[in-house]
Amino acid sequence: MIRSVFKISLNFHWFLFAGFALVVGSDVSSNEISFGPRPQFLISQMNDSPLKNKLQKCLSKKPTKSVFSIGHRGAPLMFAEHTAESYVAAASMGAGILECDVSFTKDLELVCRHSQNDLHKTTNILTTELSKNCSQIFIPAGDGQKAKVECRTTDITLNEFKTLKGRLDSIDNNAASAEEYLDSSVNWRTNLYANSASTLVTHKESIKLFKKLGTKFIPELKRSREKMPFNGFTQEDYAQKLVDEYKNSGILASDVWLQSFNLADIIYWIENEPDFGKQAVFLDGRFEQNPNNLLPSMQDLEKKGVRFIAPPIWILLDQKDGRIVASEYAKEAKSAGLKIITWTLERSGPLADGGGWYFQTIKDLVENDGFYFEVLHSLATEVGVEGVFSDWPATVTFYANCMDLK
Repeated sequence: MIRSVFKISLNFHWFLFAGFALVVGSDVSSNEISFGPRPQFLISQMNDSPLKNKLQKCLSKKPTKSVFSIGHRGAPLMFAEHTAESYVAAASMGAGILECDVSFTKDLELVCRHSQNDLHKTTNILTTELSKNCSQIFIPAGDGQKAKVECRTTDITLNEFKTLKGRLDSIDNNAASAEEYLDSSVNWRTNLYANSASTLVTHKESIKLFKKLGTKFIPELKRSREKMPFNGFTQEDYAQKLVDEYKNSGILASDVWLQSFNLADIIYWIENEPDFGKQAVFLDGRFEQNPNNLLPSMQDLEKKGVRFIAPPIWILLDQKDGRIVASEYAKEAKSAGLKIITWTLERSGPLADGGGWYFQTIKDLVENDGFYFEVLHSLATEVGVEGVFSDWPATVTFYANCMDLK
């Protein structure tokens, strides 16, 4: 059950990572975790309420790891996503499950990347010799046109991939050079931990690292930007290779939640790898809150063997009489016996604008950053989710600890 809570032994002085240089092979399993100051900051922003009072009383509680708390690509609020440093930071905030989004290289090796074609945004490839291998060589902005570039994992081999460094996903489409293109950041983030020392990892390395960190696994099989089969590599080969790397590493199927937006991948795992398939998570990208408009329906999914479904936060929440309530989608999913995971908390930055895309069905209720806890509480109590992805897992871990989620 994803809500179970178990102890962790890692050291994390919030994000005071001066000289931080942990890599996959480092000893990262001694000492204690920390929530850091963010939960207290968010609580201070909340309006007076019974929830605020309860959370305040938990500030001195000893932190423990929780599988209710899922590190979304690690801790990309401040660390470069899908890097060793980001994963260590997330585990050090008590995330009990970590995510490696899986793409593949030119030589068909699995690596942790959110998208097969995001290397130009999330790595330093444009400032290396490998830039000449990109599917779309960098073209600077000009004559009213935005800059153009596209670099795929399939443009390079695994060995070439390992020479790159990770960076925060932020670019300048009006740039006149590759250097200017990468010289960009979101104003509510910091670059202190994100660029020069961020270590990319393969899927196999992520398994080794997560095991050492004492976390469980929630990999996502990403859609290929290449026409499949690619060099004889079929979609089924791709889905099977993901499972095989866990089996070959001796990882229990019960510790792995395979994910995909492609329902065919979920069905493949259910039919061909039933031990892993029973926890496969259908990432629902239909973005439809009315369950009557969904095909297949929740009941159809359950009949196909799907047990977990994962829509974005706003799909699960609605508002009534000035309070957050479970949406009809959420009620229908629960009625069909589906377990729910959701994404992504702390991806909206400051909530002064109403929270943006992730909060669109409840934006009228958003007042300040403390609303993150209001949303978490509603997801846990009104909807009954099994776990929450977050870009800064300490927030979710703190809430799980405070509410003694089991």
